[in-house]
Amino acid sequence: MPFLELSVRCRLAEQPRYEHALEDVGALAVTLLDADASTPDERAILEPGVGQTPLWDEIALSALFAHDADALMLLAALESFDPGLDWTRASFRAVGDQDWERAWMDQYAPLSFGTRTWIVPWNRELPPAAAAADAAVVRLDPGLAFGSGTHPTTALCLEWLDGLAAAGTLRGADVLDFGCGSGILALAALKLGAATATGVDNDPQALLATRDNAERNGVADRLQVHAPGDAPERTYPVVVANILASALDALAEVLAARVAPGGRIALSGILDGQEAALLQRYAPWFDALRVEKLGDWLRIDGIRH
Repeated sequence: MPFLELSVRCRLAEQPRYEHALEDVGALAVTLLDADASTPDERAILEPGVGQTPLWDEIALSALFAHDADALMLLAALESFDPGLDWTRASFRAVGDQDWERAWMDQYAPLSFGTRTWIVPWNRELPPAAAAADAAVVRLDPGLAFGSGTHPTTALCLEWLDGLAAAGTLRGADVLDFGCGSGILALAALKLGAATATGVDNDPQALLATRDNAERNGVADRLQVHAPGDAPERTYPVVVANILASALDALAEVLAARVAPGGRIALSGILDGQEAALLQRYAPWFDALRVEKLGDWLRIDGIRH
């Protein structure tokens, strides 16, 4: 099935606003590249280290929409969402599944998070460090679902899971990945020692991608996926939700009810400046709430009381 791709260049400081606007109007996937690289092969996907900011001054940002989306209506919706952004330089083109997947795979390099976690595309050899006996390696082909490790919100969650594993908290635990996208967080949790994982997403494409990635990584027998209305009403010692701040606010009671007493939660998809309201929102259920920042994005984590 073909897709409509929107491409636009933006300054680094404006990138979170552009991305937030695209996601708000229904982008199926968003990719960030170095706009100033002289050749496509030199364009590294955005993945700053924890506590660091990207070195790029200008970003080439592209987003996928359904093939029958109306370009003019999309531009009108984007301009209405954030009138301060310049969409006059945006361009559109039709792309096919294989065109997008091949471009993603050609540009995506192995990434490491924390002390043990590696995300490695299927077409790349394992780096020596990822071949170590204790490495937790997720081989990923996310297709068109969000979540490849290249976004700061995903990186923040992977770092958090890696830290739980180092502390022994993750071993043998049941994990809920709410808004699972490609399943990357659920898969990483399983590779880091979790007993089982449950992925929940309202996008059927995400559920398909998660199942496929679980089979390819040999953990399909320990992972279940559900649409939100079909998910089991039970508690988990570890819950991670990498979705937008507005959804985190609306789903606070639902997410809190899924965390077992003494369990851990991580909330991501939060822009800098949105944390105060969410800290207040989750305070009735969680202790030791803290904020971790990566670029313009944040993670909130805490312990259920």
